[in-house]
Amino acid sequence: METVRTIVCPQCATVNRVVAERDAGKARCGSCKAPLFDGHPVEVDTVMFDKQTGRSSVPVLVDVWAPWCGPCRMMTPAFEEAARLLEPDLRLVKLNSDEHQEIAARLGIRSIPTLILFAHGYELARTAGAMTTQQIVDWVRSKLPPGS
Repeated sequence: METVRTIVCPQCATVNRVVAERDAGKARCGSCKAPLFDGHPVEVDTVMFDKQTGRSSVPVLVDVWAPWCGPCRMMTPAFEEAARLLEPDLRLVKLNSDEHQEIAARLGIRSIPTLILFAHGYELARTAGAMTTQQIVDWVRSKLPPGS
């Protein structure tokens, strides 16, 4: 029997089943036909956040930020580059804490930018403060269990 991964579409939030041996970087959504990964972080709302962190078997890195935050704006290019380096083994999403205060409160966000790493619906790790691309990649890889 083939091993299957569940990957949430970044466009329509459909949960897709992808054979683990298949290159997820080339996979498309069965519903809207959009690429499941395009090398860019996904802006999320409440529904998309809950689906990405709760229904995907691919680990998810959340950047909690706000448009007025200088360090958040400085880290944006590094987070974009990290998406190109880490996908499709990891989904990177951006959560605007001003627009989605209920999620920020639920996550207990006290400062921004904050990065939170989720796997199979559970928080694995979090860190606050701006990082470079290499710091983001190294931090994520140090927190993921082997074989993730």
